[in-house]
Amino acid sequence: PYYVCCLPLLHVNFIMGISFLLMVNKQGQTRLSSYYEWISLVERSALESEIIRKCLSRSEFQCSFVEYRGYKVVYRRYASLFFIVGTKLSKDGDDNPENELGLLEFIHNLVETMDKWAGSICELDIMYQLEQVHFLLDEMVMNGFIVESNKMNVLRPLDLMERESQKAESIYR
Repeated sequence: PYYVCCLPLLHVNFIMGISFLLMVNKQGQTRLSSYYEWISLVERSALESEIIRKCLSRSEFQCSFVEYRGYKVVYRRYASLFFIVGTKLSKDGDDNPENELGLLEFIHNLVETMDKWAGSICELDIMYQLEQVHFLLDEMVMNGFIVESNKMNVLRPLDLMERESQKAESIYR
């Protein structure tokens, strides 16, 4: 049966995939934040501002990986936007199983997908179409784990919603 072939996947010991994803401009203003674990609002805003300050203060010649307050932070700058992904370190203080280069590749894939969706993605696209950007991100990441990386599969539901909203009798109007 089908469920037998999926059993080996259940025994993989992962801590948590992505804990949070931030899109920030060069001035340090958060344009999008998505959290995949519960953090109180006070701690969230403090953590966000500290991580943003730390990432923005680094030069372009420094490594894109930072460990800070129990998180491994991977970031990348595209034009005027910083894409920041954070993952939790393991409980014993050792390195977590998340691959930093894999997270950089995820950020690049996210930016390419957004470019395909909006032309050349910029800060204004995120600000004025925040709901669609969240929907796009939700198609790629679920519960902190990357579930889809194929650009066409991610963009298909957005395209269908856009086409439906163009119809006169649409429920999305």
